Amino acid sequence: MNANFSLSPSQTSFVLQASRQRILALSFPHLPTDRIARRRWGLSWRSTERPEAPPIVCSGKLNNAMRLTALDELAERLGLKKDQGVAEARAMYPTLEVAEEDPAADRRLLEAIADWCDRYTPLVAFDGKDGLFLDISGCAHLFGGEKALLKDVLSRLFHMGIDARGAISSSPGLSWAASRFGQGGVIEDEETEQVLMSLPVAALRLEGQTVDALRKLGLKYVGDVIDAPRAPLTRRFGPGLLLRLDQALGREEEPVSPRRPVASLSAESRLIEPIGTEEQILAVTRQVAMSLQPSLETRGVGGRAFELVLFRVDGRVFRIAVAASQPLREPKFIAGLFSERLQAVYDDLDAGYGFEILRLNVLRHDPFNEAQADFEGDRQGEISLSAFVDRVSARLGADCLQSFQLRESHVPERAVITVPVMDRLPRRKAAQDIQLPFRQERPLRLFATPEPVEIMLAEVPDGPPQIFRWRRLQHQVARSEGPERIAMEWWIDGDDAEARDYFRIEDETGHRFWIYRRGFYGRELDPRWFMHGVFA
Repeated sequence: MNANFSLSPSQTSFVLQASRQRILALSFPHLPTDRIARRRWGLSWRSTERPEAPPIVCSGKLNNAMRLTALDELAERLGLKKDQGVAEARAMYPTLEVAEEDPAADRRLLEAIADWCDRYTPLVAFDGKDGLFLDISGCAHLFGGEKALLKDVLSRLFHMGIDARGAISSSPGLSWAASRFGQGGVIEDEETEQVLMSLPVAALRLEGQTVDALRKLGLKYVGDVIDAPRAPLTRRFGPGLLLRLDQALGREEEPVSPRRPVASLSAESRLIEPIGTEEQILAVTRQVAMSLQPSLETRGVGGRAFELVLFRVDGRVFRIAVAASQPLREPKFIAGLFSERLQAVYDDLDAGYGFEILRLNVLRHDPFNEAQADFEGDRQGEISLSAFVDRVSARLGADCLQSFQLRESHVPERAVITVPVMDRLPRRKAAQDIQLPFRQERPLRLFATPEPVEIMLAEVPDGPPQIFRWRRLQHQVARSEGPERIAMEWWIDGDDAEARDYFRIEDETGHRFWIYRRGFYGRELDPRWFMHGVFA
């Protein structure tokens, strides 16, 4: 196998600036019908002879009437139009087969295409319901240039059964306009105005009312708007028209956010022959992790969260994520985490005809502690615990091991919360450095919901119980300590919340309990007793 490695940008958002960025806009004019055709005739239906079948159209309810919402190419050639009534379309072609629209399924397909586009750049953003933006700045040379990249994208999508149009320019507005209303292709900076002037005004991404108003004034093409005085246009249509025009011309910046957080570091392997077995995946993962180690060392950090992205030959993408309790650099440790994870998910990982690209992303990193353990190996226990937590969490999930974290609350059930152990280990300090808020002795097991206790005999007004019944067993109190009065938090429980008097109690058999009384004797209602925990 042959591996080529490349690093991705480290920014988490990007601003598309015409002077330094190149944007690829993809539009999918027949996305809903392509989805149906792929399900009926397979992914490669466009590259094979289409079976004799009626056109594919989708319908939905619009203004209390069933209308056509999507058409395939054959339906368009027959003269059918979007928003046309279904009854009218059936009258024109009685054999017309109408499928109900499914926006959720269309969105899932668009998300799958966006995942597939990650092979070209990690900066992929959604463009409405039927388009994508790809920031290909600085990476087009990896695919032979912009023209070769665009040709590769459209060709692969075609063989996957998806009709796509694409354009590359220095602004998202111009790329969007050229892919949907123009000839597409690669547009150089000096060609921006020339290409834009020949497009209709709808190419400026304006609202329908604004487009209709411009056409009534004789401004049918973008060139007409460019030549018109700007002040009257602003008074008539507001600043939005000229803003869209300047964005398309590259005079105004247009921010676009990628759909996924961009990895701080990334390396990938493009394989000559696809792989599919667990052993092959782990071997390539370790190779890719080795290429990341120098970059981690240069930055003085180690990875805490990793993502393995597997690009299958047919376009499907799988993502496998693992995390570490301590920053990691060593390839064998990183590959070990994915080994544990793959053992848990490999049965659900359909390799199909194999994976052709494998990418390893560092999603999160922390400073790497390079302190060496002493000769007595005092840190060995800490390292072993971290390795154990990482392996179990990778196999069973991050929430399988829980730790406790103190909170600023004196109400017992709110004073401690459970968090994944993985999130607690990196912040451990020496015992003498940890300052815990003062609390009296608390039970080993605290019940999530206090359980009612029947009191047979108790000292009044503020004394502990002498005999009580809990879970059908009667207990004789031998020793007690308390009360410890805890007032409720009025900002949560309200002003009328009753305080609690807690008692630590030991019965004649040596069992110890934590019981509290809510309310006081002598009031209109007798106090109630509850079991909140046990000590042993």
